[in-house]
Amino acid sequence: MRATVAVVGLLLCGACGSAAAEPAIPPASYPALVKHALSIEGFVPMEWRIELQKTGDLNGDGRDDVALVLRGLDERNIVDMRGQGGPENFDTNPRILMVAFANGAGGYDLALENHTLIARVTEPSGQDPLDPNGVQEGGVEIKNGTLQVTLGYFGGDMGHLTYTFRFQGGGFALIGYDSINVERSQGMIRSVSINYVTRRMSRSVGSISDDKDKVTWTKLPAKPLLTMQQVGDGMDFKSAPR
Repeated sequence: MRATVAVVGLLLCGACGSAAAEPAIPPASYPALVKHALSIEGFVPMEWRIELQKTGDLNGDGRDDVALVLRGLDERNIVDMRGQGGPENFDTNPRILMVAFANGAGGYDLALENHTLIARVTEPSGQDPLDPNGVQEGGVEIKNGTLQVTLGYFGGDMGHLTYTFRFQGGGFALIGYDSINVERSQGMIRSVSINYVTRRMSRSVGSISDDKDKVTWTKLPAKPLLTMQQVGDGMDFKSAPR
């Protein structure tokens, strides 16, 4: 009897494992972008499209630069998740965040090409961090000469993370970080705001039921500013020491 129960249990576990099998997602492929183009469209590789576009001066020369989020169009990266608890057409195409500076002689020069900050979406149950129709939408903005990238998420918790970068020393340095996280089960709201230039960090804890937030301030140790490449995946970045 015990042997029969054990065999049945193993079969059931095997069936569960099969049902929960991970989707077969092809590896990402990133084309190299051109270094100079006469128009914005000239930076877009074949089988890619412009998903987001923002303009503004990012290097202080008085000309409008451009920040783009490019998204792949490869049909092999659109996975059918029916039968696995996901959408029929789950788009896993990767993104490229790029910046091009306006050239005084005409056209634009590539200043940034990043594949990691806005990570590829490979979890069908998770929210796309840039989904404009999501509960916590993300996006890209150019404000006061800085590049701001916001990533949203929704699940057991919901919220968003905003990264602020400034062009200096030939690259884009992280000068600010802001996050808001709502613990949906407890109704707790936690926020963090960091200025990496002044090395000041504020943490706030409150509740959706009242406005009595508790705010604490911390002085961070002096460290070199991180580049966007060093930040890596924006959803996994550790903003400050615990």
